[in-house]
Amino acid sequence: FVGELALDGTIRQIAGVLPMILHARDIGRKNIVIPAGNCAEGRLVDGIDVLIPASLLELVEHLRGEKVLDVLDKEAICAAATSVYDVDFAEVLGQQVVKRALEIAAAGGHNILMVGSPGSGKTMLARRLPTILPPLTEAEALEVTKIYSIAGLLQRQERVMLERPFRSPHHTISSSALIGGGSVPRPGEVTLSHHGVLFLDEFPEFSRTALEVLRQPLEDGYVTISRVQASLTFPANFIMCTAQNPCPCGYLGDKKRECSCKQFEIERYHRKLSGPLLDRIDLQVYVPRLEYADLQSREAGESSAVIRERVIKARQLQLLRLQGTNLYCNAQMGRRELNKHCQMETAAEKLLAKFFTALGLSARSHDRIIKVARTIADLDGSDIITAAHLAEAVQLRTSLNS
Repeated sequence: FVGELALDGTIRQIAGVLPMILHARDIGRKNIVIPAGNCAEGRLVDGIDVLIPASLLELVEHLRGEKVLDVLDKEAICAAATSVYDVDFAEVLGQQVVKRALEIAAAGGHNILMVGSPGSGKTMLARRLPTILPPLTEAEALEVTKIYSIAGLLQRQERVMLERPFRSPHHTISSSALIGGGSVPRPGEVTLSHHGVLFLDEFPEFSRTALEVLRQPLEDGYVTISRVQASLTFPANFIMCTAQNPCPCGYLGDKKRECSCKQFEIERYHRKLSGPLLDRIDLQVYVPRLEYADLQSREAGESSAVIRERVIKARQLQLLRLQGTNLYCNAQMGRRELNKHCQMETAAEKLLAKFFTALGLSARSHDRIIKVARTIADLDGSDIITAAHLAEAVQLRTSLNS
Protein backbone atom coordinates (compact mmCIF):
# COMPACT_ATOMS: atom_id res chain seq x y z
CA PHE A 1 0.00 0.00 0.00
CA VAL A 2 1.61 3.24 -1.19
CA GLY A 3 0.26 6.77 -0.86
CA GLU A 4 -0.49 9.69 1.42
CA LEU A 5 -3.75 9.59 3.36
CA ALA A 6 -5.44 12.99 3.70
CA LEU A 7 -7.66 13.95 6.65
CA ASP A 8 -10.76 13.73 4.45
CA GLY A 9 -9.95 10.12 3.52
CA THR A 10 -8.65 10.73 0.00
CA ILE A 11 -5.38 9.12 -1.15
CA ARG A 12 -2.92 11.69 -2.42
CA GLN A 13 -0.22 11.39 -5.08
CA ILE A 14 3.37 10.95 -3.85
CA ALA A 15 6.86 10.89 -5.37
CA GLY A 16 8.87 7.74 -6.09
CA VAL A 17 6.00 5.35 -6.86
CA LEU A 18 7.53 3.75 -9.97
CA PRO A 19 10.59 2.24 -8.25
CA MET A 20 8.33 1.04 -5.42
CA ILE A 21 6.11 -0.82 -7.90
CA LEU A 22 9.16 -2.37 -9.57
CA HIS A 23 10.56 -3.44 -6.21
CA ALA A 24 7.22 -4.93 -5.14
CA ARG A 25 7.12 -6.96 -8.36
CA ASP A 26 10.73 -8.08 -7.97
CA ILE A 27 10.16 -9.44 -4.44
CA GLY A 28 7.14 -11.45 -5.61
CA ARG A 29 4.14 -9.30 -4.68
CA LYS A 30 1.07 -9.89 -6.87
CA ASN A 31 -0.81 -6.66 -6.10
CA ILE A 32 -0.02 -3.09 -5.12
CA VAL A 33 -2.30 -0.17 -4.23
CA ILE A 34 -1.19 3.30 -5.34
CA PRO A 35 -2.81 6.77 -5.54
CA ALA A 36 -4.90 7.53 -8.63
CA GLY A 37 -2.60 10.49 -9.29
CA ASN A 38 0.27 8.04 -9.90
CA CYS A 39 -1.65 5.86 -12.36
CA ALA A 40 0.62 6.89 -15.27
CA GLU A 41 3.55 5.22 -13.49
CA GLY A 42 1.44 2.19 -12.58
CA ARG A 43 0.67 1.51 -16.25
CA LEU A 44 4.37 0.98 -17.04
CA VAL A 45 5.08 -2.16 -14.99
CA ASP A 46 4.07 -5.63 -16.15
CA GLY A 47 3.89 -8.65 -13.85
CA ILE A 48 1.95 -7.04 -10.98
CA ASP A 49 -1.69 -5.92 -10.60
CA VAL A 50 -2.02 -2.23 -9.76
CA LEU A 51 -5.12 -0.83 -8.00
CA ILE A 52 -5.90 2.90 -7.74
CA PRO A 53 -8.61 3.70 -5.16
CA ALA A 54 -9.48 7.38 -4.90
CA SER A 55 -10.12 7.18 -1.17
CA LEU A 56 -9.69 4.96 1.89
CA LEU A 57 -13.41 4.13 1.73
CA GLU A 58 -13.04 2.70 -1.80
CA LEU A 59 -10.10 0.59 -0.63
CA VAL A 60 -12.03 -0.78 2.36
CA GLU A 61 -14.99 -1.69 0.11
CA HIS A 62 -12.58 -3.47 -2.25
CA LEU A 63 -10.95 -5.46 0.56
CA ARG A 64 -14.38 -6.46 1.90
CA GLY A 65 -15.43 -7.59 -1.56
CA GLU A 66 -18.31 -5.12 -1.68
CA LYS A 67 -17.06 -3.08 -4.65
CA VAL A 68 -14.07 -4.62 -6.37
CA LEU A 69 -11.65 -2.20 -8.05
CA ASP A 70 -10.55 -2.77 -11.64
CA VAL A 71 -6.91 -3.63 -12.27
CA LEU A 72 -5.08 -0.81 -14.05
CA ASP A 73 -4.49 -1.47 -17.76
CA LYS A 74 -0.87 -1.60 -18.96
CA GLU A 75 0.64 0.27 -21.89
CA ALA A 76 3.81 0.02 -23.93
CA ILE A 77 6.58 2.16 -22.46
CA CYS A 78 7.58 3.86 -25.70
CA ALA A 79 4.21 3.69 -27.45
CA ALA A 80 4.26 7.42 -28.03
CA ALA A 81 8.01 7.87 -28.38
CA THR A 82 8.03 10.78 -30.80
CA SER A 83 10.45 13.57 -29.96
CA VAL A 84 9.58 17.04 -31.21
CA TYR A 85 12.14 19.80 -30.60
CA ASP A 86 11.74 23.55 -30.91
CA VAL A 87 15.31 23.96 -32.15
CA ASP A 88 17.28 22.43 -35.03
CA PHE A 89 20.86 22.39 -36.29
CA ALA A 90 19.61 23.67 -39.65
CA GLU A 91 19.17 27.06 -37.96
CA VAL A 92 22.86 27.30 -37.02
CA LEU A 93 24.92 29.48 -39.37
CA GLY A 94 28.54 28.46 -40.05
CA GLN A 95 30.48 26.78 -37.20
CA GLN A 96 31.14 23.60 -39.20
CA VAL A 97 34.01 22.45 -36.95
CA VAL A 98 31.92 22.82 -33.79
CA LYS A 99 28.95 21.04 -35.39
CA ARG A 100 31.27 18.19 -36.31
CA ALA A 101 32.58 18.03 -32.73
CA LEU A 102 29.03 17.90 -31.33
CA GLU A 103 28.13 15.12 -33.76
CA ILE A 104 31.13 13.10 -32.56
CA ALA A 105 30.19 13.83 -28.93
CA ALA A 106 26.64 12.57 -29.54
CA ALA A 107 27.80 9.49 -31.47
CA GLY A 108 30.27 8.31 -28.84
CA GLY A 109 28.91 9.82 -25.61
CA HIS A 110 31.96 12.09 -25.24
CA ASN A 111 32.25 15.17 -23.03
CA ILE A 112 32.86 18.46 -24.84
CA LEU A 113 34.16 21.94 -23.95
CA MET A 114 33.43 24.95 -26.19
CA VAL A 115 35.50 28.10 -25.79
CA GLY A 116 34.67 31.33 -27.60
CA SER A 117 33.87 35.03 -27.33
CA PRO A 118 30.45 36.20 -26.09
CA GLY A 119 27.81 35.86 -28.79
CA SER A 120 29.69 33.28 -30.86
CA GLY A 121 26.86 30.74 -30.43
CA LYS A 122 28.12 28.37 -27.71
CA THR A 123 24.84 28.17 -25.79
CA MET A 124 22.77 27.95 -28.98
CA LEU A 125 24.87 25.00 -30.19
CA ALA A 126 24.72 23.23 -26.82
CA ARG A 127 20.92 23.44 -26.68
CA ARG A 128 20.74 21.61 -30.00
CA LEU A 129 22.86 18.67 -28.83
CA PRO A 130 19.83 16.64 -27.55
CA THR A 131 18.21 16.91 -31.00
CA ILE A 132 20.89 14.67 -32.53
CA LEU A 133 21.08 12.09 -29.74
CA PRO A 134 19.56 8.66 -30.44
CA PRO A 135 16.10 8.02 -28.94
CA LEU A 136 15.89 6.40 -25.53
CA THR A 137 15.52 2.62 -25.47
CA GLU A 138 12.72 1.19 -23.33
CA ALA A 139 15.17 0.25 -20.58
CA GLU A 140 16.72 3.74 -20.62
CA ALA A 141 13.31 5.44 -20.65
CA LEU A 142 12.19 3.41 -17.63
CA GLU A 143 15.43 4.18 -15.78
CA VAL A 144 15.15 7.93 -16.41
CA THR A 145 11.47 7.88 -15.41
CA LYS A 146 12.37 6.15 -12.11
CA ILE A 147 14.87 8.91 -11.32
CA TYR A 148 12.37 11.69 -12.02
CA SER A 149 9.73 9.83 -10.01
CA ILE A 150 12.04 9.63 -6.99
CA ALA A 151 12.93 13.31 -7.34
CA GLY A 152 9.24 14.27 -7.51
CA LEU A 153 9.71 15.86 -10.95
CA LEU A 154 7.46 13.55 -12.94
CA GLN A 155 4.50 15.58 -14.14
CA ARG A 156 1.02 14.22 -13.56
CA GLN A 157 0.30 13.95 -17.29
CA GLU A 158 3.59 12.20 -18.14
CA ARG A 159 3.48 8.43 -18.56
CA VAL A 160 7.19 8.02 -19.18
CA MET A 161 10.18 10.22 -19.98
CA LEU A 162 10.51 9.86 -23.76
CA GLU A 163 13.19 12.47 -24.42
CA ARG A 164 16.76 12.47 -23.17
CA PRO A 165 17.16 14.93 -20.27
CA PHE A 166 18.85 18.27 -20.83
CA ARG A 167 19.83 19.96 -17.58
CA SER A 168 21.38 23.42 -17.44
CA PRO A 169 22.01 24.50 -13.83
CA HIS A 170 23.12 28.06 -13.03
CA HIS A 171 26.74 28.56 -12.05
CA THR A 172 25.69 29.57 -8.50
CA ILE A 173 24.52 25.99 -7.82
CA SER A 174 25.89 24.33 -4.68
CA SER A 175 27.93 21.14 -4.82
CA SER A 176 25.18 19.18 -3.04
CA ALA A 177 22.55 20.33 -5.56
CA LEU A 178 24.89 19.41 -8.42
CA ILE A 179 25.98 16.02 -7.17
CA GLY A 180 23.04 15.16 -4.90
CA GLY A 181 22.65 15.29 -1.15
CA GLY A 182 20.57 16.46 1.79
CA SER A 183 19.82 14.82 5.13
CA VAL A 184 17.79 12.31 3.13
CA PRO A 185 19.90 12.13 -0.07
CA ARG A 186 18.10 13.23 -3.22
CA PRO A 187 19.33 12.99 -6.81
CA GLY A 188 21.37 15.97 -7.99
CA GLU A 189 21.75 17.46 -11.46
CA VAL A 190 24.28 14.80 -12.52
CA THR A 191 21.69 12.09 -11.85
CA LEU A 192 18.82 14.07 -13.39
CA SER A 193 21.02 14.22 -16.52
CA HIS A 194 21.35 10.42 -16.64
CA HIS A 195 21.26 9.19 -20.28
CA GLY A 196 21.12 12.83 -21.38
CA VAL A 197 23.12 16.06 -21.35
CA LEU A 198 24.43 18.17 -18.47
CA PHE A 199 25.17 21.65 -19.85
CA LEU A 200 27.40 23.88 -17.73
CA ASP A 201 27.48 27.39 -19.18
CA GLU A 202 30.11 29.84 -17.88
CA PHE A 203 32.10 26.78 -16.80
CA PRO A 204 34.84 28.54 -14.75
CA GLU A 205 32.21 30.53 -12.82
CA PHE A 206 31.07 27.41 -10.98
CA SER A 207 32.63 27.02 -7.55
CA ARG A 208 35.83 24.97 -7.42
CA THR A 209 34.17 22.59 -4.92
CA ALA A 210 31.19 21.99 -7.23
CA LEU A 211 33.43 21.32 -10.22
CA GLU A 212 35.75 18.91 -8.42
CA VAL A 213 32.87 16.67 -7.29
CA LEU A 214 32.16 16.03 -10.98
CA ARG A 215 35.32 13.96 -11.33
CA GLN A 216 33.85 10.75 -9.86
CA PRO A 217 30.64 10.59 -11.96
CA LEU A 218 32.57 11.53 -15.12
CA GLU A 219 34.93 8.62 -14.54
CA ASP A 220 32.61 6.01 -13.02
CA GLY A 221 29.13 6.81 -14.35
CA TYR A 222 27.60 6.92 -10.88
CA VAL A 223 27.81 8.97 -7.70
CA THR A 224 27.88 7.72 -4.11
CA ILE A 225 26.51 9.90 -1.30
CA SER A 226 27.36 8.88 2.26
CA ARG A 227 25.33 9.91 5.27
CA VAL A 228 25.16 8.67 8.87
CA GLN A 229 22.03 6.61 8.17
CA ALA A 230 23.11 5.10 4.86
CA SER A 231 25.27 5.31 1.77
CA LEU A 232 23.32 5.70 -1.47
CA THR A 233 24.49 5.28 -5.05
CA PHE A 234 22.75 7.12 -7.91
CA PRO A 235 23.39 6.55 -11.64
CA ALA A 236 25.09 9.40 -13.51
CA ASN A 237 25.89 8.44 -17.10
CA PHE A 238 25.64 11.67 -19.05
CA ILE A 239 27.36 13.77 -21.70
CA MET A 240 28.86 16.85 -20.09
CA CYS A 241 28.70 19.81 -22.45
CA THR A 242 30.45 22.93 -21.18
CA ALA A 243 30.97 26.46 -22.50
CA GLN A 244 33.21 29.29 -21.41
CA ASN A 245 34.82 32.53 -22.51
CA PRO A 246 38.58 32.50 -23.21
CA CYS A 247 39.14 35.09 -20.44
CA PRO A 248 37.10 37.14 -17.91
CA CYS A 249 36.24 39.88 -20.44
CA GLY A 250 35.67 37.27 -23.15
CA TYR A 251 37.79 38.69 -25.96
CA LEU A 252 41.19 37.03 -25.62
CA GLY A 253 42.29 36.06 -29.14
CA ASP A 254 39.32 37.82 -30.74
CA LYS A 255 40.12 39.36 -34.14
CA LYS A 256 37.66 42.25 -33.76
CA ARG A 257 37.95 43.34 -30.13
CA GLU A 258 40.94 43.69 -27.87
CA CYS A 259 41.15 41.85 -24.56
CA SER A 260 41.11 44.18 -21.54
CA CYS A 261 42.19 41.59 -18.96
CA LYS A 262 45.45 41.65 -17.03
CA GLN A 263 47.67 38.57 -17.35
CA PHE A 264 47.14 37.56 -13.71
CA GLU A 265 43.34 37.80 -14.21
CA ILE A 266 43.52 35.44 -17.18
CA GLU A 267 45.70 32.99 -15.23
CA ARG A 268 43.37 33.09 -12.22
CA TYR A 269 40.37 32.53 -14.51
CA HIS A 270 41.93 29.41 -16.04
CA ARG A 271 43.14 28.06 -12.68
CA LYS A 272 39.53 27.55 -11.64
CA LEU A 273 39.50 24.44 -13.86
CA SER A 274 41.87 21.77 -12.58
CA GLY A 275 44.00 19.64 -14.88
CA PRO A 276 42.36 16.35 -13.80
CA LEU A 277 38.90 17.77 -14.61
CA LEU A 278 39.93 19.06 -18.06
CA ASP A 279 41.63 15.73 -18.72
CA ARG A 280 38.19 14.09 -18.54
CA ILE A 281 36.79 16.28 -21.35
CA ASP A 282 37.38 14.45 -24.65
CA LEU A 283 36.65 17.27 -27.09
CA GLN A 284 37.89 20.83 -26.54
CA VAL A 285 37.04 23.17 -29.42
CA TYR A 286 37.20 26.87 -30.16
CA VAL A 287 34.01 28.60 -31.33
CA PRO A 288 35.03 31.48 -33.61
CA ARG A 289 33.17 34.73 -34.08
CA LEU A 290 30.80 34.61 -37.07
CA GLU A 291 31.56 36.83 -40.04
CA TYR A 292 28.93 39.13 -41.55
CA ALA A 293 28.70 36.94 -44.67
CA ASP A 294 27.76 33.95 -42.47
CA LEU A 295 24.97 35.92 -40.80
CA GLN A 296 23.52 36.98 -44.16
CA SER A 297 23.65 33.48 -45.64
CA ARG A 298 20.26 32.01 -46.57
CA GLU A 299 21.66 28.53 -47.16
CA ALA A 300 20.27 26.09 -44.61
CA GLY A 301 22.70 23.73 -42.95
CA GLU A 302 22.18 20.05 -42.25
CA SER A 303 19.09 19.38 -40.19
CA SER A 304 19.20 17.65 -36.82
CA ALA A 305 17.31 14.71 -38.34
CA VAL A 306 20.04 14.08 -40.93
CA ILE A 307 22.83 14.29 -38.34
CA ARG A 308 20.83 12.11 -35.95
CA GLU A 309 20.61 9.32 -38.52
CA ARG A 310 24.41 9.18 -38.70
CA VAL A 311 24.64 9.22 -34.90
CA ILE A 312 22.13 6.37 -34.59
CA LYS A 313 24.07 4.24 -37.10
CA ALA A 314 27.30 4.82 -35.17
CA ARG A 315 25.60 3.98 -31.85
CA GLN A 316 24.18 0.76 -33.33
CA LEU A 317 27.71 -0.31 -34.28
CA GLN A 318 28.84 0.38 -30.72
CA LEU A 319 25.94 -1.52 -29.14
CA LEU A 320 26.70 -4.52 -31.34
CA ARG A 321 30.41 -4.32 -30.52
CA LEU A 322 29.82 -3.96 -26.77
CA GLN A 323 27.09 -6.59 -26.58
CA GLY A 324 27.28 -8.64 -23.39
CA THR A 325 28.66 -5.76 -21.32
CA ASN A 326 26.93 -2.99 -19.40
CA LEU A 327 28.43 -0.43 -21.80
CA TYR A 328 26.51 1.30 -24.58
CA CYS A 329 28.92 3.81 -26.14
CA ASN A 330 32.62 4.29 -26.88
CA ALA A 331 33.19 6.84 -24.11
CA GLN A 332 32.46 4.16 -21.50
CA MET A 333 35.07 1.69 -22.71
CA GLY A 334 37.85 0.64 -20.36
CA ARG A 335 41.33 -0.64 -21.07
CA ARG A 336 40.08 -4.15 -21.89
CA GLU A 337 37.61 -2.87 -24.49
CA LEU A 338 40.21 -0.51 -25.96
CA ASN A 339 42.61 -3.38 -26.57
CA LYS A 340 39.86 -5.52 -28.07
CA HIS A 341 37.91 -3.08 -30.24
CA CYS A 342 40.28 -0.24 -31.16
CA GLN A 343 42.62 -1.70 -33.75
CA MET A 344 44.72 0.96 -35.50
CA GLU A 345 46.63 0.86 -38.73
CA THR A 346 50.40 1.21 -38.46
CA ALA A 347 50.40 4.84 -39.61
CA ALA A 348 47.86 5.73 -36.91
CA GLU A 349 49.95 4.04 -34.20
CA LYS A 350 53.04 5.97 -35.25
CA LEU A 351 51.08 9.22 -35.31
CA LEU A 352 49.73 8.60 -31.81
CA ALA A 353 53.23 7.89 -30.49
CA LYS A 354 54.45 11.15 -32.04
CA PHE A 355 51.63 13.22 -30.54
CA PHE A 356 51.94 11.53 -27.12
CA THR A 357 55.58 12.59 -26.83
CA ALA A 358 55.28 16.02 -28.46
CA LEU A 359 52.21 17.12 -26.47
CA GLY A 360 53.13 15.44 -23.17
CA LEU A 361 49.80 13.63 -22.97
CA SER A 362 48.67 11.75 -19.86
CA ALA A 363 47.65 8.11 -19.90
CA ARG A 364 44.00 9.20 -19.58
CA SER A 365 44.36 11.58 -22.55
CA HIS A 366 45.95 8.79 -24.57
CA ASP A 367 42.98 6.48 -23.94
CA ARG A 368 40.37 9.17 -24.55
CA ILE A 369 41.92 10.16 -27.87
CA ILE A 370 41.68 6.53 -28.98
CA LYS A 371 38.00 6.41 -27.92
CA VAL A 372 37.22 9.56 -29.91
CA ALA A 373 39.11 8.14 -32.91
CA ARG A 374 37.01 4.95 -32.60
CA THR A 375 33.85 7.07 -32.72
CA ILE A 376 35.08 8.97 -35.79
CA ALA A 377 35.81 5.62 -37.46
CA ASP A 378 32.28 4.45 -36.59
CA LEU A 379 30.79 7.55 -38.20
CA ASP A 380 32.95 6.77 -41.22
CA GLY A 381 31.80 3.12 -41.24
CA SER A 382 35.37 1.86 -40.80
CA ASP A 383 36.35 -1.23 -38.79
CA ILE A 384 39.87 0.06 -38.23
CA ILE A 385 41.15 3.41 -36.95
CA THR A 386 43.12 5.17 -39.67
CA ALA A 387 45.69 7.96 -39.37
CA ALA A 388 43.04 10.46 -40.54
CA HIS A 389 40.63 9.39 -37.78
CA LEU A 390 43.35 9.68 -35.15
CA ALA A 391 44.57 13.06 -36.41
CA GLU A 392 41.05 14.50 -36.20
CA ALA A 393 40.64 13.14 -32.66
CA VAL A 394 43.91 14.74 -31.55
CA GLN A 395 43.01 18.04 -33.23
CA LEU A 396 39.61 18.19 -31.52
CA ARG A 397 41.21 17.57 -28.13
CA THR A 398 44.25 19.81 -28.35
CA SER A 399 43.15 22.72 -30.59
CA LEU A 400 42.81 25.08 -27.61
CA ASN A 401 46.46 24.55 -26.74
CA SER A 402 47.77 25.45 -30.19
